[in-house]
Amino acid sequence: MFDGAVSEEISMDDETNRVKTGIPGFDELCGGGLIRDRTYLISGTSGAGKTNFSIQFIYNGITKYGENGIIVATEERPEQIRENVLKFGWDLQALEDENKLVIIDACSTKIGIPSQEKYVDVRPFDIRSMMDQIIATQEEINAKRALVDSTTSVSFYLQDPAKIRIELLKLSTTLEVIGLTSMMTCELIDESKPSRFGVENFVTDGTIVLYYKRHENVRMRSMEIYKMRGSDHSKKIHPYDITPGGFVIHPHEEVYSMF
Repeated sequence: MFDGAVSEEISMDDETNRVKTGIPGFDELCGGGLIRDRTYLISGTSGAGKTNFSIQFIYNGITKYGENGIIVATEERPEQIRENVLKFGWDLQALEDENKLVIIDACSTKIGIPSQEKYVDVRPFDIRSMMDQIIATQEEINAKRALVDSTTSVSFYLQDPAKIRIELLKLSTTLEVIGLTSMMTCELIDESKPSRFGVENFVTDGTIVLYYKRHENVRMRSMEIYKMRGSDHSKKIHPYDITPGGFVIHPHEEVYSMF
């Protein structure tokens, strides 16, 4: 399916090293799934589906593979997230009620509104408080997967690219050390670059870019695995659809003309 020999850095035959996303077509592009206990950047422009792709990873982890999950919501209130993904048939509230999923509200305090959520970061926003919340929650529900949605709001708060790189590295490393396979989303305004501030992709083990480009009179969706340390992966750009059931990647199709 993809060019190049299997990486010797991580044994591709050892399935315990692989975390399946369960997203149709995706795992085939990267040797059977993501490498366990590593952090991946999901970047893309508005409308590309970064949040939905990442939540599908969390939802499938719980419902298909028995791996509990954490969502840290920094830009949307948890109630908005729950409502938005119901169209795919993903009932996050039911998973929360079963203590299989925790959504940490790191948005409401930041914008100065009260929150009725069980898990709220009520302190002035900083990476340390976010990590403390994640560590406590991971221990509480024995989570194996996490999503930070998004790094863009975190980076705007920090401003300086050097500080952004240091703080996101701390966050990424912490997630890995405590045993979480994680995704962090990142907004793009320039699709020629894999991240917003030019440093996010350097502190993660993989970068997956979702494109939503206009071609003539229609917009087309495509994705590429820009980087994946320790694993071979497709070097091509593949189309995807957002269906009533979520993301579907087309691993045997390629996109040429829109780039």
